[in-house]
Amino acid sequence: MPDGHMSDTSRRRFLQVTGGAGVGLMVGFTWTGTSRRAQAAAATNAFVPNAFVKVAPDGTVTVLIKHLEMGQGVFTGLTAIVAEEMDADWAQMRAEHAPANAKLYNNTAFGPIQGTGGSTSTYNSWTQLRQAGATARALLVAAAAQTWGVPASDITVSKGVVSSGTHKAGFGELAAKAATLPVPADVPLKDPKNFTLVGTKLPRKDSAEKTTGKAIFAIDVVQPGMLVAVVQRPTRFGAKAQAIDAKAAKAVKGVVEVVEIPRGVAVLATSYWAAHQGREALKVTWDETNAEKRGTDAIIADYKALLPKPGQLVTKEGDVDAVKGAKTLKAEFTFPYLAHAPMEPLTCVVKLGKDGCEIWAGDQFQTIDQMNAAKTAGLKPEQVTIHTVYAGGSFGRRANVESDYIVEGVAIAKALSDAKVQGGKLAGRPVKLIWSREDDIRGGRYRPLYVHGMEAKLGADGSVLAWQHRIVGQSIMAGSPFDQPGKPDATSVEGAAEIPYTIPNRLVDLHTTTSPVPVLWWRSVGSTHTAFAVETFLDELAAEAKQDPVAFRRKLMEKHPRHLAVLNLAVEKAEWTKPLPKGWARGVAVAESFRSVVAHVAEVSQDDKGRIKVERVVCAVDCGIAVTPDVVKAQMEGGIGYGLGAIMYGAITMKDGVVDQSNFDTYRCLRIDEMPKVEVHIVPSANPPTGVGEPGVPPLGPAVANAIAALTGKRIRDLPFAGSVSV
Repeated sequence: MPDGHMSDTSRRRFLQVTGGAGVGLMVGFTWTGTSRRAQAAAATNAFVPNAFVKVAPDGTVTVLIKHLEMGQGVFTGLTAIVAEEMDADWAQMRAEHAPANAKLYNNTAFGPIQGTGGSTSTYNSWTQLRQAGATARALLVAAAAQTWGVPASDITVSKGVVSSGTHKAGFGELAAKAATLPVPADVPLKDPKNFTLVGTKLPRKDSAEKTTGKAIFAIDVVQPGMLVAVVQRPTRFGAKAQAIDAKAAKAVKGVVEVVEIPRGVAVLATSYWAAHQGREALKVTWDETNAEKRGTDAIIADYKALLPKPGQLVTKEGDVDAVKGAKTLKAEFTFPYLAHAPMEPLTCVVKLGKDGCEIWAGDQFQTIDQMNAAKTAGLKPEQVTIHTVYAGGSFGRRANVESDYIVEGVAIAKALSDAKVQGGKLAGRPVKLIWSREDDIRGGRYRPLYVHGMEAKLGADGSVLAWQHRIVGQSIMAGSPFDQPGKPDATSVEGAAEIPYTIPNRLVDLHTTTSPVPVLWWRSVGSTHTAFAVETFLDELAAEAKQDPVAFRRKLMEKHPRHLAVLNLAVEKAEWTKPLPKGWARGVAVAESFRSVVAHVAEVSQDDKGRIKVERVVCAVDCGIAVTPDVVKAQMEGGIGYGLGAIMYGAITMKDGVVDQSNFDTYRCLRIDEMPKVEVHIVPSANPPTGVGEPGVPPLGPAVANAIAALTGKRIRDLPFAGSVSV
């Protein structure tokens, strides 16, 4: 996902793209007008002081969460922000997904769209939800003051109870009165030193539903008359259906219809198994004129052929070519395509009528999905209603500007309304589209394949005099609303364009390649590869300079105190200088992504058969105020596990343009017995929160690679590790 830094140019371009969609940038959040709030309260029998808070007569407070809960903990963290400012009791708090409405629920880091990603959920909601909670509290206090005839200054609120002398009332008792009062302006917010919930351990708000099976995911949604659909897509990216033989597919018991859609051929049935069996019987001839037919080795060779040539300038400081007489070190790195592989594959339910469309999905990009669904259905975006439900992971997969699985679902539903399809008698039947894991791994979207070329020059004293970094790979942003034509794709170079090391002469450039292989942001996006190249190459320089890698970094980080503090905390907690058992070694890496800084110290071992195991990872993170420390720790732990699986085993490879992998048997993920012991240490901070969902991933790979190099002397430059060392 983009990390929230959208330039004025890209904002204007996005508005040009979406200008007719009736989507506006929301600059405020409260519902102005007493009558409107009173009407809303009457309709729901609740106090609705703004777009984010509802207080029911029984005193429960529901926070409408504008971001998708996909396991990262936003139902807990964002609810805690509101509860803190309301002085509510945690037990009375509830959370639910907000409607798809960019005018009320836009992501302020992205602009005029509602969406989740780039580790922006808490970052962009912090002030907004504090104001929402404080406003709700002020209205409840004002209602109590009028009811009891006491000054508002004499009223206190604690754990959901409003008090003044002998007067006491719960939020629910005051809700009706509060709903009639004018909204106050500029309500003061709490001093962080007075926080009682933020920064503490809180039970998650989604755990009970998920552990009892009550949580609703898209695959759980059932509609009357619903058909289940699967899609046959081409085995080579860029191919199109040329001829379809559906006779055998339609003969499968339970199969209702077979329809062609722009991205393939859909089989509809009364059950998933029937649809799957029907697809197995389907015969499709593909036009592969514009398809990708290269294998992985050929793509890498093409990329490496570009490394000797200057690319598009990204960063230039000083003059790297002017440095003479220094020792030169060079390195090349290759990073494969990576699948997202969320535990819950892609699913959506679509109910299409003449005047509107309803969609149920673990929706990560509501506004963009509304627009793409509307265009596909021939409707206006406001005629598309999205019901956001839980998602079982995403790692960026559910947020793509083409809305691939949403558009497929709508396209299938629309095809059923064609009079040529059974005389139109299937029109209006709800459709549940299900992607299998094989569908997504073989034909989904991937973290791009990249090749890096590094060159540095060292002085006689070991100082880094020059640094050159060349990157080759596909653009994620190209053709999207976030694209900035003529400028380097920020997602290709983030983590390389700016580094926390002071080097007098530095050059970074980029070759952007093209291919029909669809690419997408993957958990921590550009830093998934740039941090590895930067941090492992830096270790090589430290070794060449015969300096300790921590001391080497400290000297270069003197002008970056935030990074230095995180590094120091990690090495302190890891006891960097303490001797390790025989056959063990440590490695360190630091990376900034999504406004947070993370350092990892990894400890690895090697057994008598030469097999490498990651034993321990000590993590230090500066993410501003840790709203829910348990969630921060869980996200660091999850990022370490996810990143470790990727660097050890993760790779999407192709032979003649056809993907080799299909499921977890061939696209290997980390197994439970391979998970290292993890310790997470959070840097105390009074700064606003920054990202935590993704920043734990980037420094993991290089920390482990540096530890392996310290243990074995082998530098790993081609990922995954399984191709270089025994694991």
